[in-house]
Amino acid sequence: MILYPAIDLKDGKCVRLLRGEMDKATVFSDSPANQAAVFERSGFEWLHIVDLNGAFEGKPVNESAVKSVLERVKMPVQLGGGIRDIDMIATWLEAGVSRVILGTAALRNPILVKEACRLFTGQIAVGIDAKGGKVAVNGWAEVSDTPAVDLAKKFEDVGVCAIIYTDISRDGAMAGPNFDETVKLAEAITTPVIASGGISSVDDIKRYKEFSDLGIEGCILGRAIYEGAIKPEEALKLC
Repeated sequence: MILYPAIDLKDGKCVRLLRGEMDKATVFSDSPANQAAVFERSGFEWLHIVDLNGAFEGKPVNESAVKSVLERVKMPVQLGGGIRDIDMIATWLEAGVSRVILGTAALRNPILVKEACRLFTGQIAVGIDAKGGKVAVNGWAEVSDTPAVDLAKKFEDVGVCAIIYTDISRDGAMAGPNFDETVKLAEAITTPVIASGGISSVDDIKRYKEFSDLGIEGCILGRAIYEGAIKPEEALKLC
């Protein structure tokens, strides 16, 4: 089980949203690079970054903040938010990002995902953000009619290295994850699943770890790790 501390970027700062609402952002650090260094010193082996402004605008916005993180830490970084074409994928991979996450593009342009997987083997993940089991796009501002499971199944056998599944209604709410929907997704596909949204205690991580044989290979940690509800040393020892 891999733990991914999250850095969500809004206006160059490290924030957490409540249920995906941009006007309900709590700033936890003015320096994403410093925050990344704290996570690295704590022993985490991966970092999860989302350009929130980019997700809404459909193009990268917080490039300087992302680059400052890449310059500061050595641990691998997975990045999503506003990445919608091959050139931008290539630009970020060349800049030092280890894995690019395609979200809105996965729903709107599945051919892009397949082409990216062909060109950048093992470096493309699909982010599926869902509300009521349906895929949400454009920074969670729009909810489609497509079931999350159906979208995930489209990318079986194309080389996607992971599906990052977020239940928007739980994200940032400290109310616990949607285990049922996440496990249901993991059971339906062979692609590894990274769980996100609502993880608020070490017990939540422990429960996800019980489903690792179904393909749940990691958890993304957000508000709980910033507010101290999850202690890095305790969580890492468990995993």
